[in-house]
Amino acid sequence: MSMFTSTFVDALGLLATFDARVGEIVWLSLQVSGGAVLLGTLIGLPLGACLAVGRFPGKQAASILVNGMMGLPSVVVGVVVYLFLSRSGPLGEFGLLYTPSAMVIAQTLLVVPLMAAISRQVIEDVWQRYAEELQVMCFSWWQSVTTLLYDCRHSLMVAVLAGLGRAMSEVGAVMIVGGNIDRSTRVMTTTIALETSKGDLPLAIALGMVLILIILALNALAFFVRRWAMRHYD
Repeated sequence: MSMFTSTFVDALGLLATFDARVGEIVWLSLQVSGGAVLLGTLIGLPLGACLAVGRFPGKQAASILVNGMMGLPSVVVGVVVYLFLSRSGPLGEFGLLYTPSAMVIAQTLLVVPLMAAISRQVIEDVWQRYAEELQVMCFSWWQSVTTLLYDCRHSLMVAVLAGLGRAMSEVGAVMIVGGNIDRSTRVMTTTIALETSKGDLPLAIALGMVLILIILALNALAFFVRRWAMRHYD
């Protein structure tokens, strides 16, 4: 049996036997990425809607800034969060460095601009069609934002999924602020990088398979939910 084949057989064996290491790492990954996406949804979607609906000086510059921050290098975000959370930093007294909470903070900073930019585009397209109608109904600025967010909730799943994909595939920032500590801050992506460098390819491949399956399952779920919603609400 070739090394290539044996590696995949061993990886499938880890998954088939419900290896405890794999389960622990996957669970922590879901907790960290899920927390970041939840915060990103609460911050990014309203921020994007406000940029789409609001009329204020510097609106165009703010939109350009949000779009530009979609490509933020993750290692730069990791270093900035590290400086804030280190003992000499302004948030050092909370002792968050090298904890899952620090990883959530870093991932949130990465997903918010992405989710805000996508939601701004989605809301802006709908706002152009319904702006006059909402103004005739005497909707306030904030009422227009909340109404459009609710009306576009199914389309905005694209933004949530994009944020989740960015969060779950993140390596650099979470490794810097989390430290990749065994049984504490080791998630799928950082474990894959570490175990590959150590030569433990079966574990790296097993986690890679799980990561891909999770992303595919979530996208399939979003597809069917949106399809169901279009049938019932359109």
